[in-house]
Parts: sequence; C-alpha cells; structure tokens
Amino acid sequence: MDSTVWVAILTGGTAILAGWVTSLGNARAARIQAEASAKAQHHAQIREARRTAYLEFLEQAHITGELYYRLGDVYIQLTQQDKQLEKIQDLRTALRDAYDPLARCARVVLLEGPEAIAAKADAVIQATTDANGVLWHIAQGAPEGRSRFDSAHQAFRDRLESFIETARTTIGTP
Repeated sequence: MDSTVWVAILTGGTAILAGWVTSLGNARAARIQAEASAKAQHHAQIREARRTAYLEFLEQAHITGELYYRLGDVYIQLTQQDKQLEKIQDLRTALRDAYDPLARCARVVLLEGPEAIAAKADAVIQATTDANGVLWHIAQGAPEGRSRFDSAHQAFRDRLESFIETARTTIGTP
C-alpha cells in the first residue's frame, strides 16, 4: 500500500475517534445539565412547600393574636365584672377552637423544617399555651391575672416575631 492509503486510514480513524470523544463529552454535559435542572426544581419545590407551611402557621397565629387583643377590649368596653367574665369565657372558647389549627400548622412546619424554624414554631405554641393558661386564671378571678396575661401576650408576640425572622432566613436557604 502506498502512503496515501495509510494517511486516509489514519485520517478516518482520527475522525471516528474524535467523533466518539465529542459524543461522550456531549452526553456527559447533557447528564450534568439534567441533574442540575432536577436539583434546582427540587429546591424550588422544597422552598414552596416551606413557604406555604410558614404562611399557614402565620395565618393561624394571627387569628390567635387577634383573640388576645380582644381581652383589652373586654376590659375597656365592659365595666361589670360578671359581664367581663362572660366575655372572657367566650374568648377562651374561641381560643380553644383556634389552638388546634395552630398546633396542626406547627406540626407541618416541623415536618417541612429545618430544625431551627421548627423550634421557633414550637416556642410560639408554648407561648400560646402559657397565655391561654393565664386566661383561665383570669376567668377564675385571679387578681394578678391581667398583668400575667400581658406578660404572656408579649412573650407570644416576641416568639412570633422570632419565628417570622427565622422563616425569612429559612425561605432563602435550600
């Protein structure tokens, strides 16, 4: 064989090898791109699930907070103690009804995580339990009940604010 045939064979072999290497590179790049896309989609789904859980928790906490503010209205609008106690009992009933949805939302936050936000939601639930307990003492006529409730209500607001700050940070974290 002459050198022209050898050059043609060598050139053809080089072309085939180059095509094969390019094909492998393209396949690898496509796989990496698909994995990156799937990971980004997964993070977006996690973020949306967390956001929804946090918003539902905040909505229920807002309902509870509104009920706490009504205690002040009871004292301002009603001067007779028996009427006040009647409204406080109504308020306690409304708070009992509001507690279960709030606790359910806290469990969803616990499920969606991360741990830091779950701890903040749990702290809000504990503050709610404390405030509701103090409201019971008020309904029983405890003289220091109102000041204890004001402290418990402030603790609820502080813990809720802490939850909001942590949620804001957590939403941005994958």
